Amino acid sequence: MKNKVVVITGASRGIGEASARELAAQGAKVVLVARSKAKIEAIAKDINSSGARALALSADVSDYNSVENLFVQTIAKYGKLDVLINNAGLIEPIAKFSETEPEAWTRTVSVNLVGAYNCIRAAIDKFNNDATIINLSSGAAFTALEGWSAYCASKAGLAMLTKSIGLEHPQINIYGFAPGLVDTPMQAQIRQSGINPISQIAQENLASVAEVAKAIAWLCTDYAKEYSGQEIDIRDEDFRKKAGL
Repeated sequence: MKNKVVVITGASRGIGEASARELAAQGAKVVLVARSKAKIEAIAKDINSSGARALALSADVSDYNSVENLFVQTIAKYGKLDVLINNAGLIEPIAKFSETEPEAWTRTVSVNLVGAYNCIRAAIDKFNNDATIINLSSGAAFTALEGWSAYCASKAGLAMLTKSIGLEHPQINIYGFAPGLVDTPMQAQIRQSGINPISQIAQENLASVAEVAKAIAWLCTDYAKEYSGQEIDIRDEDFRKKAGL
């Protein structure tokens, strides 16, 4: 990963933050992206204090102009772009479909699906040779869950976006990566909702963000190319063995 330039959305906490720290530790130049600049600036400062390299850039992935400016700043700072990790995501509204608020439902699709489109569209002509895109997927892309209509629909759309780009741009390594049930702030929201069986899973039974970050870092290497254009689940034993999990 040495000197690779990696843009990570939703980097202010959870999987995004853990991935930024792991990739930076492996020698990548990481660009942390979130709407809240204060949080990512604190993380970037901590990474830089360890001798690694990190840059914090505020952007709203649902706003194409904001995203385009993000990549312009990245190129201006580091001169290239090697990896994009589309991690920004929302779970709300967690509610039965007839009780959802249209604005909240639309916002989730705008971040989870349109946000990934915006980032890929803005980056597609800026990538360095042999670039990588990792879209954070979910089992909810293929299995509907009560109360998650916006999340399931947006992740299903994201899975098809991954496959479409894989067909149209074979020179880019693109993966849909489902991290499983991970101990993140999103899982705390799910437990609080009490809706569907996922909310009943105890926190101590959730996977760590560190393991997920390690898997994401492996996907950024040439060893993962055989999975390009596919949906991958971290619980797949063959994948775990190859990624060293």
